Amino acid sequence: MAYLDKLVAIAKKNYPEVKVKQSQVAAAHSNYNATKFAWLDGLTASYIYSPQNLVNQATPSIFKGYQLAVTFSLGQLITNPSITSAARETYKVAQYQQAEYMLSLEAQVRKLYFTYLEAMTELRLRTGAVTDASAAVKQLKYAFQKGETTFQIYNEQLNSYYNQNSFMVQAELSTWTAKTNLEELLGIKLEDVK
Repeated sequence: MAYLDKLVAIAKKNYPEVKVKQSQVAAAHSNYNATKFAWLDGLTASYIYSPQNLVNQATPSIFKGYQLAVTFSLGQLITNPSITSAARETYKVAQYQQAEYMLSLEAQVRKLYFTYLEAMTELRLRTGAVTDASAAVKQLKYAFQKGETTFQIYNEQLNSYYNQNSFMVQAELSTWTAKTNLEELLGIKLEDVK
């Protein structure tokens, strides 16, 4: 099972959808951090400087020198907690989706690996059956040529041999398909896994 765990780790490292989920979590976290300080957007500070030796008759001023003003938007201060809460929940949802995808990816890698093992075993069995059928055809051909068996028995064995070859080709196709599907999730060739 150490090999299977290595395959899962490689898939988690290489599969592009994993990187997408990581980026979604990072974006949701950044948005959450930004909304935590969004209440500062409603706060405004300003100043006015009126020199003491200037006489302005158009807009007379009582205060001379620097004048500071601080204003805040009450509406923004009231809505900010709900915006922050929504951003926190979006961040949690992104984390849960990432965790779900990781579990799904792990299960998919395991299924495809077991399918690959099954296909390899089937191919091994079919290869053995073709070898056995080939040996039987050779024996029956020799016996048929000597007149020790009938054409019907020899023909049945030839049909069996051709059927076994057909089954072996299907098993090879299943093996290559299973291997290709597994390599798609791994992002590398199966032979490159050490």
